[in-house]
Amino acid sequence: MGLIHIELFTTLDLVGQAPGGPDEDPEGFPFGGWQAPLLDEITGAQILAAYEGTDALLLGRRTYDIFAAHWPHQEGGEIAELFNSVPKYVASRGRPDLPWAGSTQLGPDLAGAVREVRDRHEHVKVVGSLDLVQTLLREKLFDRLDLWVHPIVLGVGKTVFDGGAVPTNVTLLEPPVAGPQGTVYLRYGLADGTPATGDMSRPDRGLGHDDDNGR
Repeated sequence: MGLIHIELFTTLDLVGQAPGGPDEDPEGFPFGGWQAPLLDEITGAQILAAYEGTDALLLGRRTYDIFAAHWPHQEGGEIAELFNSVPKYVASRGRPDLPWAGSTQLGPDLAGAVREVRDRHEHVKVVGSLDLVQTLLREKLFDRLDLWVHPIVLGVGKTVFDGGAVPTNVTLLEPPVAGPQGTVYLRYGLADGTPATGDMSRPDRGLGHDDDNGR
């Protein structure tokens, strides 16, 4: 069984909508392309390294349309070669035209179809596709979650956990890395169980009201 690996570019308030350009989602979102001013060579190299080993893409319909209009027309470059060569699996409720070579629409049982894709490949990358991501998070159908958190707050836009959050444990797989512009790279893995609770006022926590700091 392979890995389902979600890759998301977000703001500090976890907005992940239209990072790449103003034409990605032009209606009702005034900050399309918010990521571009924050890119630098170090972060670009880290992003490129994060795609190593990818042997399939799992995309929502809107992200697919954006990618299909761009990447087949790019020559050279590691990302272009990768995206154009690997299979593309598309989640859509309609009957979309899928002109990009190697593209296949997933069946109506999305969770079952994603499990089949994971069984077929070693390293399946989910890029953008926030509506699809909501389903994967809700169904816990992911193995890794990479967040590239950028040092801006937008206050509007679709966020990573819009309607997709269920109680879930994750574990940090490697130390966070910060780029020179302040972008922080966080890589999490899905962990067993659900979040535990506790009582911070217990004496053994050192936060009781009768300690020196609470008098």
